[in-house]
Amino acid sequence: MLIDRPRDVYVVDAVRTAIGKYGGMLSAARPDDLAAHVVKALVDRAPGLDPARIDDVYLGNANGAGEENRDVARMAVLLAGLPVTVPGVTVNRLCGSGMEAVIQAARAVALGDASVAVAGGVESMSRAPWVLPKPERAFPAGPQTLHSTTLGWRLTNPRMPDEWTVALGEGAELIADRYGITREQQDTYALASHEKAARAWKDGAFEAEVVPYGDDAGGAAAGRDGCVPDECIRDECIREDTSLQALGKLRPAFRKTGEARCGTPGPEAGGGTVTAGNSSPLNDGAAALLLMDEQGLRASGCEPLARIRSSAVTGIAPQYFGLGPVEAAGRALEKAGRGFEALHTVELNEAFAAQALGCLAGLPDLDPALVNPHGGAIALGHPLGASGARITGAVAHRLAAAGSGTGLAALCIGVGQGLAVVLER
Repeated sequence: MLIDRPRDVYVVDAVRTAIGKYGGMLSAARPDDLAAHVVKALVDRAPGLDPARIDDVYLGNANGAGEENRDVARMAVLLAGLPVTVPGVTVNRLCGSGMEAVIQAARAVALGDASVAVAGGVESMSRAPWVLPKPERAFPAGPQTLHSTTLGWRLTNPRMPDEWTVALGEGAELIADRYGITREQQDTYALASHEKAARAWKDGAFEAEVVPYGDDAGGAAAGRDGCVPDECIRDECIREDTSLQALGKLRPAFRKTGEARCGTPGPEAGGGTVTAGNSSPLNDGAAALLLMDEQGLRASGCEPLARIRSSAVTGIAPQYFGLGPVEAAGRALEKAGRGFEALHTVELNEAFAAQALGCLAGLPDLDPALVNPHGGAIALGHPLGASGARITGAVAHRLAAAGSGTGLAALCIGVGQGLAVVLER
């Protein structure tokens, strides 16, 4: 179908599960069931929408090596009970997969390839499997090595330079080195994330987006997956009782005391600054958004939360992956014809406190008070394939609650990329 100009793309609704910790409340739930749960919830919350009108389902997933293999988006469509005529495609941009799914779905709607689309992401880091590479020759005599697919580099190509393949936490340490970000600054940032998230839950800020997993579980009974509905309604990693003193007792996770990369002195006498307390945890969860053009809105009778204005993706040196949002955010705003002064709310995914603080240092025109008002991934969690969809949906809900405004969602991506979306209402 030929169109004269790109169509407006509206976010009609956005939902997510509460986020479970590694080995926690959602660890018994299959990722395809988690994905089906949020897809079904979107459809159930739009009673005027004929599910057969959904042109495609886009889901992000960073792993793809376990139960979410074989195109988890298509599996979610089938498990959610949608018509078999509804297709599904899975996309992978690592930590940005959920946002990439939203961008690809929005592009399809804008170009007239779709009128109604579902986009989101899912990750079960608890259930990520170990993988055993095939031997180069048959019947090896020696022991073979299993590799965890939970997070980070594995089966790395030996042609990759060593400086590109550092651990993600070491990448955060490099950002702390570059900007002189101290351990105390990181712990203070992490504490604020927990405090904001705990306050947001108490104030009911997440009621519009969180759909408890377990009572239908995308078709799975609570007894089957072990998740009791009352236990799966709140993000599991928020620490309301933490303090700077408690965070300060944690040891650096990636650099030993007094150690720095390549044997040079560390940024502080204590060496490493990145700890489990000022980093995002390992998590399980799913999120999804319902996107429509004006024709879809009229046919379904739905009212939109916000409109997707623009998006941008950028690349950066892999070891500085955490700074990817800096250029991506600027490009997305430029494409939208907006400046940082036009923003009303911002979601900046917190892979690490050092990474988030580095991005804020690289974005001097961004008001920090607008960023993550309900807490970020350090407190809420970071299920890799779902996070981009979660933060995009959060911006849409806040714009709807405010009645008007411009919002930005951005996140860093392992192996050195940045992704951003601008929304308006």
